[in-house]
Amino acid sequence: MELRPLVMCFALCVVYATSKPTEKKDRVHHDDPLSNKEHDDAENFDYDHEAFLGQEEAKTFDQLTPEESKERLGMLVERIDEDKDGFVTVEEMKKWIKHAQKRWIYDDVDRQWKSHDLNGDGMVSWEEYKNATYGYVLDDSDPEDGFSYRQMMARDERRFKMSDLDKNMKANKEEFTAFLHPEEYDHMKDIVVLETMEDIDKNGDGLIDLDEYIGDMYNQDGDNTEPEWVKTEREQFTEFRDKNKDGKMDKEETRDWILPSDYDHAEAEAKHLVYESDADKDGRLTKEEIVDKYDLFVGSQATDFGEALTRHDEF
Repeated sequence: MELRPLVMCFALCVVYATSKPTEKKDRVHHDDPLSNKEHDDAENFDYDHEAFLGQEEAKTFDQLTPEESKERLGMLVERIDEDKDGFVTVEEMKKWIKHAQKRWIYDDVDRQWKSHDLNGDGMVSWEEYKNATYGYVLDDSDPEDGFSYRQMMARDERRFKMSDLDKNMKANKEEFTAFLHPEEYDHMKDIVVLETMEDIDKNGDGLIDLDEYIGDMYNQDGDNTEPEWVKTEREQFTEFRDKNKDGKMDKEETRDWILPSDYDHAEAEAKHLVYESDADKDGRLTKEEIVDKYDLFVGSQATDFGEALTRHDEF
């Protein structure tokens, strides 16, 4: 497959995206809500189902009989119990929920894995990634517009090394996921901050001043009338972003801006599920405790709202 057009297309997209933004660019990484459903267990468990399974998988369970739902839930429990001690802790539940919510990321990694593990050894080496991504364009001189494929490759190599925890310049599936989606991993947060600062810092002083901060979001393009949101962002920079009031954002201030300490929805839901299912109140769940409360975790044909009302009336 000819990769040169793909890289050229990506380059043009980058140049276009960073040239003259007409709408506010949001560089802040927020955790998405676990579900758009209202969390009201007195009415139904729809929120919990989507939080635990992800939206698409929750729909799949809704088509199963109760017996099938219980059986498949039991199989999931064995995957959630990572240390295989027979118990699911809050931390294991939290990790599972985060995985379920980010399933699209793992699907993306699976697609890219196939085109980068060129020798089929179950690893993606830096050489494999470099050759698959940049092999054709590196023979060309860099274009006159200043876009440098060699700079882009050096940046990727730096990120690859950060994701390569065992330092062998080969990525397993988890390391490759961290490389492609660094914002999802704590040990990759520094590289996310660094790359963001490099994108915005136009004068090369390693800091972000007010003009650079606004210029990344908005280009006046000859119009002296700023939208109201731009004025608000100027105030945000001065009053909140620039904590030490030196007129610039350093690495820690940039981290606080783009990687805020949001409310941890996954942790809250994990605690909720454990609390509601923990029959012996030992702070952890057995497979039996989870399956006994299966309708809290997963849906089935029997948890259709109309049938649920019927069951309630019978009780």
